[in-house]
Amino acid sequence: MKPGRPHPHPHQPVHLPQATHPGRARSAVWGAGALLGLCAAAHAGTVQVEVLDGAGKPVADAVVFLDSAEARKLVKPLTGAEMAQEKRQFLPGLLVVPVGTEVLFPNRDTVRHHVYSFSQVKKFELKLYTGTPANPVLFDRAGVVSLGCNIHDQMVGWILVVDTPYYARTPSNPTATAPLGRAQIDNVPPGTYTLRTWHTRLPVGAPALELPITVPATGVAAASVRLTGLQP
Repeated sequence: MKPGRPHPHPHQPVHLPQATHPGRARSAVWGAGALLGLCAAAHAGTVQVEVLDGAGKPVADAVVFLDSAEARKLVKPLTGAEMAQEKRQFLPGLLVVPVGTEVLFPNRDTVRHHVYSFSQVKKFELKLYTGTPANPVLFDRAGVVSLGCNIHDQMVGWILVVDTPYYARTPSNPTATAPLGRAQIDNVPPGTYTLRTWHTRLPVGAPALELPITVPATGVAAASVRLTGLQP
């Protein structure tokens, strides 16, 4: 009973509202959801980032992501994330996942692998195995996780765990719509963020490059980032 509403008399019939026609109810719910979606889309911007190296050349496979207190509240883990081993290498070589994601490590080679990480963000070990381990590995802290194989020293992989749903990569195979050295993050709510840029060729332990950026309610926020000191 809501405050301020009179209580019905004990013998007075209480009239319930007539049931809404199911089709009309569904239409009303859909209409409200669609309206909310349109409102959200109408108040979201796009972030375009150009990533260059110290010589001013575009960089492939750089990760850009937007960090803020509000963004951290919207993080959702990915489903079906995998870091496979094929032809004695990690595939993909770099995997980007939000905090809370569980990652499977299927071995698709005919030889056994022994996957491990000594990174502070996530230390774990999957001892000699073939096939796919039954239990995925949970990545519950943001940061860089470097991977290796105790059997095959040439195998190196990376998992970047981000505490935001807004991230993208510069393409390794550029196209006309996805040019080299450029990344785009769509449907970003307006506000002030920290734009972070990271690459596997940064020196070990080097933090992501940080840059403040303001995203408008509509339109594009553009930034150019120069990563110096990239290793060969």
